[in-house]
Amino acid sequence: MIAVDSLHFSYPASTFRLSIPEFSAAPGEKLAVIGPSGSGKTTLLNLIAGISLPQSGRVFIDDTAISDMNDAARRNYRIAQIGFVFQDFRLLEYLTVLDNILHPYRISGALVLDRQVRERALALADSMGLGDKMKRHPDALSQGEQQRAAICRALLPEPKLILADEATGNLDPDNKSLILDLLFERVEAHSATLLAVTHDHELLPRFDRVVDFHDFRASGA
Repeated sequence: MIAVDSLHFSYPASTFRLSIPEFSAAPGEKLAVIGPSGSGKTTLLNLIAGISLPQSGRVFIDDTAISDMNDAARRNYRIAQIGFVFQDFRLLEYLTVLDNILHPYRISGALVLDRQVRERALALADSMGLGDKMKRHPDALSQGEQQRAAICRALLPEPKLILADEATGNLDPDNKSLILDLLFERVEAHSATLLAVTHDHELLPRFDRVVDFHDFRASGA
């Protein structure tokens, strides 16, 4: 599902260097990525999603070279094929919870918003404990509720690849278990691949494989 080959990335005016000779995730695999802060875990998710581009090397998703696409093609592919749960949620304050969940369908022709999608959005929100908060705005939600809304938005298009950046980081133990159950349920129902960055080592036994990212980080020129 994911294949990274000879990838090199750096930020301008920074000593940060990311070098990944090879990295892969199989279809349907639940893969956890761990490592110290600043080691490049979030950067990897951004590179896989086509938000960032490598200086060299290529990123493939399901045999599609996303790193070779232009900006518009990467954006449409990301919206239609990748569910991204951002660490900072990226909910729009001027939209209601329901409109935030439906937002990917309104910003690209890659997805079609119809009654079935709306019904699925409501059912998904209800399963996340947000059924009575659809008309609220993000600033009226707790951090945990905002996190769950962001997860609903990522899962709604039923993507084949889910990228989760600390998806359970703002949740209490009960909700943490619930959210992970739902993520795994969606992965298995749609034969999707889950790549999750986490600092919560208690969750690691539930994943198929764990990758320690420390080895991919190189400092200096």
